[in-house]
Amino acid sequence: MKNVVLLGSTGSIGTSTLKVAGDLPDRIRLVGLAAGNNVDLLIEQARRHEPAVVSIGDPAKCAAISDVLGTRTRVYSGAEGLLKLATLPEADIVLIAIVGTAGLQPALAAIRAGKDIAIASKEILVMAGETVMSEARKHGVRVLAVDSEHSAIFQCLDGKPSSSVRRLILTASGGPFRTTPKSEFGSITVERALKHPSWVMGRKITIDSATLFNKGLEMIEARWLFDVEMDRVAVTVHPQSVVHSMVEFVDGSMLAQMSTPDMCLPIQYALTYPDRVSSQRVQTDLARLGNLTFEDPDPDRFPALTLARRAGDVGGTLPAVLNAANEVAVDGFIAGKVSFTGIWELVASVMDHHEIVQQPSLDQILQADAWARAESARFIRE
Repeated sequence: MKNVVLLGSTGSIGTSTLKVAGDLPDRIRLVGLAAGNNVDLLIEQARRHEPAVVSIGDPAKCAAISDVLGTRTRVYSGAEGLLKLATLPEADIVLIAIVGTAGLQPALAAIRAGKDIAIASKEILVMAGETVMSEARKHGVRVLAVDSEHSAIFQCLDGKPSSSVRRLILTASGGPFRTTPKSEFGSITVERALKHPSWVMGRKITIDSATLFNKGLEMIEARWLFDVEMDRVAVTVHPQSVVHSMVEFVDGSMLAQMSTPDMCLPIQYALTYPDRVSSQRVQTDLARLGNLTFEDPDPDRFPALTLARRAGDVGGTLPAVLNAANEVAVDGFIAGKVSFTGIWELVASVMDHHEIVQQPSLDQILQADAWARAESARFIRE
């Protein structure tokens, strides 16, 4: 039995995690749930799973939740609430599925409290991968992947050292503009960018998939999560999204993890690791899937991959700047203030103007994040 704290329970990863917990009541106990502002869904989840503690983003909503759940459930709020849940004494593992930078402090708090963490939030390792992995080693805890790509690599590596790896190969669907001529990129609308060919996701991650910034962020994640240099992290476009990622070993052997896409699989593997537990959710019929194809991404049409590789190579505060600038640029694109190609133009400009701090403290990382957001906003205004 694993006692699990789930930060981000009402988002897509959170609701999938609740499905996994419902499937495995003898293996997973949810002892803490944290949500942003969806009070009704948090209450419904708490009634079904009976966690000891819940947290909501807005402190003003605590009383309403307490009135419904009663004294058996403690209710916290805001950033302090996330930290309380992340360090809950009875928790074995903390799954962090909070969008944006809000998951970084709880992740470090959980590690320092001796908890394993499962990460579904890219920003944590992109911003502070060196710090997070160093703290995990220091405190003897695991950092487990929830993203399907990183879970696939983790499963393929199966404990092999990074010295045995020639390349980690992340697969990408290619997004909605995989075959769109570059000459049309300037006229791409928000509506077109939100029509992903394979997935229904939130607006931010859908736009990131269209620009391939999501894959760039995953490259930096993989660099830290699996202790390899950026030049050993590659991307291949695989439109069918059945091979979730691959590892090429130094002897030329290649292992891939394959399945019909379903986020419940990597979530379950992270929460039950090192065991594999029976589940009927994922059924894969290779004959029905037919052909599986692969192609190289075009860095000229998708500069996000080159920018991410540069940030990962240089390190220091530059990955945090890349991440923050991209978030602001995507918001600007959705608001009609930035063109589609303007997203990576903005990110490149902000990166060029940043004074990099190597081996930064957490405060310096957060300062770089704040600087990049302000600089990106200024770029948009001008």
